[in-house]
Amino acid sequence: MRTIMVCGCGGSGKSEVASQLGQRLGLPVVLLDMEYWDEHWNALDPESFAQRRRELVAEDEWIIDGNYASTMQIRLGKAEAVIFLDIHPLVCLWGIMQRRYQHRGDDVHSRHRRGRITLGFVRYILRYRHTMRPRVERLIAEHAVGDLIRLRTRREVRRFLAAIPSGPESS
Repeated sequence: MRTIMVCGCGGSGKSEVASQLGQRLGLPVVLLDMEYWDEHWNALDPESFAQRRRELVAEDEWIIDGNYASTMQIRLGKAEAVIFLDIHPLVCLWGIMQRRYQHRGDDVHSRHRRGRITLGFVRYILRYRHTMRPRVERLIAEHAVGDLIRLRTRREVRRFLAAIPSGPESS
């Protein structure tokens, strides 16, 4: 696998899975939130963000973490594997609270993982399975060219990652 897309509800562990896969497989990791939001949580303008996503997907190797359903088909059309973290919303909320506490630093990844917790974001997470998941599943069915790996629990995620060999022999 040289191009991998990781998607799922906020708090499902997308960034952690992408980071661990990147380390194990020696692939560059792109966190779409880091491309979209600046350090003051201002969004990139839509055209610049769309252009940036096209550039990222044009690369030969990547792991891209993030949803952004409006442009998901671009990544789905190039990803050799799609990892869909279909984690229960309450587990996702717990994950968000944990990362909020753990990642309080000033470095770039802490800023991303700290994120903003708003009432709207909490509602999005609680409603994800009824609103976004059907849309994501439809996009995957229509546009994915690679294998779908659906992980439903933290245990399944740990087992999946444990099965990925580390180092150059995993290429």
